[in-house]
Amino acid sequence: MKRNIVIAAVTAAALVGGGTATALAVSGDGDGTARQAADVRGAGDDAQGAGAASTDDDSASAASAKVTAADAIASALRQSPGTAVSAELDDQDGDDQGPAAWEVDVLAADNTWHSVRIDPADGKVLGSHGEREDDTGQVRAALKGSSVTAAEAAKAAAGKGTVTSVELDEDGTAKSWDVETQSAGKAEQEWNVDLKSGKITADRPDDHGDDDTDAGDDD
Repeated sequence: MKRNIVIAAVTAAALVGGGTATALAVSGDGDGTARQAADVRGAGDDAQGAGAASTDDDSASAASAKVTAADAIASALRQSPGTAVSAELDDQDGDDQGPAAWEVDVLAADNTWHSVRIDPADGKVLGSHGEREDDTGQVRAALKGSSVTAAEAAKAAAGKGTVTSVELDEDGTAKSWDVETQSAGKAEQEWNVDLKSGKITADRPDDHGDDDTDAGDDD
């Protein structure tokens, strides 16, 4: 389940110097790394350079956050007691997006939802508002019997890189915390943290069979 969805953006650029047109489409489901190029002649190096710059920018944004995901969750829970179900670092600071902030979703004991914004620089609460969700029962069922919190999942995955998001995946049979990390010069990586054991596995077992191992094997 993805509560926060990054809307896909499309950028088109025309290279006047030889009449070559290049179109780049950035598809966002949280990683912002998928790119498609059409009718590119002699611009391969430029496209690769742009991709590397984007990765470096993402890494820099994540590294600049002084407040970790676990700390942001702790601040949000002090503001709105309950169970943290997700936390995501929103580093888009455009006019429509507002300043960078951690967005933490909290499910209160009375089944009301609260979305709390936390300053990534000092951990202060920037704002909070109530939300309506139609999957409260499903979330409660997934969390039943769990022993690993969102904050603990974020701490467990911190060894893989800077945690940029953690959220409950209550779909399917294997319930877990989905955690995304960012490391300098690398694409965003996704991990699953078991709700009971805290075991970490890569979220891409089909493509990276060797990575689908317990975190202890890497450390």
